[in-house]
Amino acid sequence: MSGFTTRPEIRGSFGVVTSTHWIASAVGFGILEKGGTAFDAAVAAGFVLQIVEPHLNGPAGDLPIIFHSAETNQTKVVCGQGVTPAGATTAHYKAQGLTLIPGSGLLSTVVPGAFDGWMLLLRDHGTMDLRDVLQPAIDYARGGHPVLPRVANTIAGLADYFAAEWPTSAAVWTPGGRAPAANANFKNPDLTATYERLVSEAEASGQDRVAQIDAARAIWSKGFIADAIFDYLKDACVHDVSEQKNSAVLAREDMANWSATYEDTLRYDYEGWTVHKTAPWSQGPVFLQTLAILKHFDLAAMDPMGEEFVHTIIEAMKLAFADREAYYGDPEYSVIPMEILLSDSYNAERAKLITDHASLEHRPGFIPGLERLAEAYLRRATCDFGVNDAAPQEPAIAHLTEKRGDTVHLDVIDRWGNMVSATPSGGWLQSSPVIPGLGFPLNSRAQMFWLQEGLPTSLGPHRRPRTTLSPSLAEKSDGTRLVFGTPGGDQQDQWQLIWFLRFVHHGLDLQAGMDASLFHSMHFQSSFFPRQALPGEMMIEPSFGEAVIKGLRARGHIVTVAEPWSVGRLTAALRHPDGSLQAAATPRLMQAYAVGR
Repeated sequence: MSGFTTRPEIRGSFGVVTSTHWIASAVGFGILEKGGTAFDAAVAAGFVLQIVEPHLNGPAGDLPIIFHSAETNQTKVVCGQGVTPAGATTAHYKAQGLTLIPGSGLLSTVVPGAFDGWMLLLRDHGTMDLRDVLQPAIDYARGGHPVLPRVANTIAGLADYFAAEWPTSAAVWTPGGRAPAANANFKNPDLTATYERLVSEAEASGQDRVAQIDAARAIWSKGFIADAIFDYLKDACVHDVSEQKNSAVLAREDMANWSATYEDTLRYDYEGWTVHKTAPWSQGPVFLQTLAILKHFDLAAMDPMGEEFVHTIIEAMKLAFADREAYYGDPEYSVIPMEILLSDSYNAERAKLITDHASLEHRPGFIPGLERLAEAYLRRATCDFGVNDAAPQEPAIAHLTEKRGDTVHLDVIDRWGNMVSATPSGGWLQSSPVIPGLGFPLNSRAQMFWLQEGLPTSLGPHRRPRTTLSPSLAEKSDGTRLVFGTPGGDQQDQWQLIWFLRFVHHGLDLQAGMDASLFHSMHFQSSFFPRQALPGEMMIEPSFGEAVIKGLRARGHIVTVAEPWSVGRLTAALRHPDGSLQAAATPRLMQAYAVGR
């Protein structure tokens, strides 16, 4: 059938919400129906995602948001990425006998950032009260929701581990000693009580919505929630993927002294679009640099499902990601040469490295004065860190195994033109033990640091991890605006890029692009424990066809063919200059949905 897509392209003018779980999308749209803005809807949907996808995000996780305000006509970032504790020194971690920061447990915890990030957005740009946006999450935690088969399988796979090593997690995720059955009604009474108490205490602080939201932020970082966290951490020493027991370095002062912030976006102009991403404390700029490299190729002339298209993009991504590994980090603590990395002259030279054959080498650019960082990456990419393969609770790509955590994503546009793209993550049920009485675990984001000194990503106090979380917003001069994103760790800016290029160069509409076959590179060093690099390796969906796959192998790519419909979890929403809206969501994993009218 001509024009067939797996789901209808959602169209309307009132509002659209698209996310990685249908319940969150429905909740967000319900907020729009009640008169809320995109900001109110995003916050409500974000808190519901913590309930219905607890293997992919949680209250104590991480949160980058890119948003556009119709009132101010400005596009900004909310940085809800928590920083490392004051006690997070390489000396301390090396004293534990570690060569890598564990991918789970308490030692890899940074300051929880997601809650305060959502509250900052709600306070300054929302219109609804705290209870209005938290009530749906409270209701689903109390009354239950049909637990995803993937969540049930994740818990079942970890049930014995929880019982033996993380009994506080066993109490929440295996009530009565049993993992929930797929699609069974699953409740979280402790998290219900946490949010109910939080809202009640905040409401008791006064009638003004801003005062209540600020009170909630203080309760989280300094009140009973912080009390519960640090009462537990003072004696806790738990098993993690290092195969030893470790304690947290997170301290009360770390949490009390941190808050989410606003930042300018990093932007790049491409084919009539201005693309907005977060700063290099995330991997977001790698999307922009790959565009800068691909400017030198005629992508529009290539078959978007063909061998040449796949090969060219894979090779460009290898180069951009090599620079990510060498140069990205928290710009508050390191000089990050983004002006050079996004310059036309630099990327013209990078583009010349792409030939008809796949490169199996790691090839960061050598920037004058910073050559040592490129050299350090080359050494690191081939280093044997002496660790075993990752244990089940290691976060990675959800479609590879149901025992691993990942991320969620949501996009919202309202009738006034406010737009939100958010990629919450961290605080997975498999990342860390549940804090007794609170119903949620901490995060494991510090695993993205290195224990080698002198790098932009070296472990040190008060630094943001170079996270993989990467929401996107793109706009044209005529007022067209697009929000989009995906879960997927290191794959986030690969899958988004492929979808965006097909949208821009080949005219694939939102849902058609979601349905189109995807691929990604595994060539560069992983952001997650055990930090493996797989030179020349890539993954591709079989729907590309045998001829394309054979052609890629002939070019030297080491190709793994994925299961059908298993690569990528994209969502997107678009606003045209006349105010008409579109939204789409991937059919992969059978849980993402777009809602709108």
